Amino acid sequence: MFQNHTIHFESLHIRLIFDLNIIYKMKSEGKIIIIDDNQSVLNSLKLFLKYKFQEVATISNPNQIISELSKSSFDLILLDMNFSAGINTGNEGIYWLREIKNKNPDIPIIMITAYGDSELAVKAIKSGAFDFIEKPWNNQKLLATLNAAFELRKSKLKVKHLEEQKKEITLNTSKGVSLIYKSPEMEKIMSTIKKVAKTDANVLILGENGTGKELIAQKIHELSARKDEIFMNVDMASLNENLFESELFGYKKGAFTDAKEDRTGKFETANGGTLFLDEIGNLSYLMQAKLLTTLQNRTISKLGSTEKVPIDVRLVSATNKDLDRCVEENLFREDLLYRINTVKITIPPLRDRKDDIVPLLNFYLESFANRYNKIGVKINNKAIDKMISYHWPGNIRELKHTVEKAIILCENNTLTSDDFIFDKTSNNDSKLNKPLSLEEGERIIIQNALNRNNWNISETAKELNVGRQTLYRKIEKYDI
Repeated sequence: MFQNHTIHFESLHIRLIFDLNIIYKMKSEGKIIIIDDNQSVLNSLKLFLKYKFQEVATISNPNQIISELSKSSFDLILLDMNFSAGINTGNEGIYWLREIKNKNPDIPIIMITAYGDSELAVKAIKSGAFDFIEKPWNNQKLLATLNAAFELRKSKLKVKHLEEQKKEITLNTSKGVSLIYKSPEMEKIMSTIKKVAKTDANVLILGENGTGKELIAQKIHELSARKDEIFMNVDMASLNENLFESELFGYKKGAFTDAKEDRTGKFETANGGTLFLDEIGNLSYLMQAKLLTTLQNRTISKLGSTEKVPIDVRLVSATNKDLDRCVEENLFREDLLYRINTVKITIPPLRDRKDDIVPLLNFYLESFANRYNKIGVKINNKAIDKMISYHWPGNIRELKHTVEKAIILCENNTLTSDDFIFDKTSNNDSKLNKPLSLEEGERIIIQNALNRNNWNISETAKELNVGRQTLYRKIEKYDI
């Protein structure tokens, strides 16, 4: 406010012409709101700052402050100290400063007034203001103050984001991992997990889709000395070569066109914890080489930087592919395979560990009954027999979805065999009477052989006179 003070806005606008040259080429970002009862001040500041910020809002009535802040989020606030004619104590500004801080404590507020008073400035800073600017202001000083406040704002947002990210990443391990099993096959695997978890040895987990490879990885982390640190899951199948380095190693601001700020990669985020590389068999040969270099050197280099950043992670990898066969076919690097599989854990498919079906069935029945408010729902023996005899091509994931669907759609308190509908039912016999391609015929032959042998892979492989790994590849190829 300019009561009893004369401001020469003509000279101010002349200075603006020169100062605008300074900021014209700056990249505009962020949103600022200016609160002052003098319209000339609002106009001058808006003209000056519209090249610096993506959005410059102004209000002249302080009573609109709280409602305006509730409608839109801002990165900075310029707030006048005096609004009533003839009053220059600064108490009005301090009042609104405290009101804003109560509602939005993280937004930096710069106070501005026509009355230079060191005691008033100290009072404003103690009340939470970032800084204090006098009218008439120096454009370069004002811009420097705003830049410093905006950098502080971005830093706080980044720290908050990282804290939220860490909380989300560690959510699964903080609750504990429940592995539901009864079979001797899983008992043996659990014994191996307990032994290997105490070390920092790299682990490779093999198994079909839906067998619970991620849960095994989480259990290893939970039982390790790194249990209080991050468990970071990275789906390698979702990373193409353009995203591989930026996602895993991070980048510096300006490293490429869209690199607007520094970003921490997965390796660095997981430092001190466990890094789970899911679907590692999907990596291209080029990405395998980059990953191998990182694992050998135990350092990363962010895109746009030559600095070597040391990393300390426990590596757990998983895939549904036969990596030994991939090595033979030059699809996977042998040296990388040696690096990632100090200990190998192979999870058998659900059809090969029938003893686990009933415990899993009971677990998901109770879980989904609670979720969908159908407490006390039961399952009859005929339905249990149907679940045990089914071959579960989708493994535990398919069983889970099947139970959930039955709970949602059931009309009675006892589930029967009719309530359990399998997604992958076969009508291959009827297809044999139609013209088929060689691949279609092979698929049907394999499907029928699997059904005859109750999805016992060893017996099916013997019947078809092929190796187990060949049969696994065919099953994956035809999505049986």
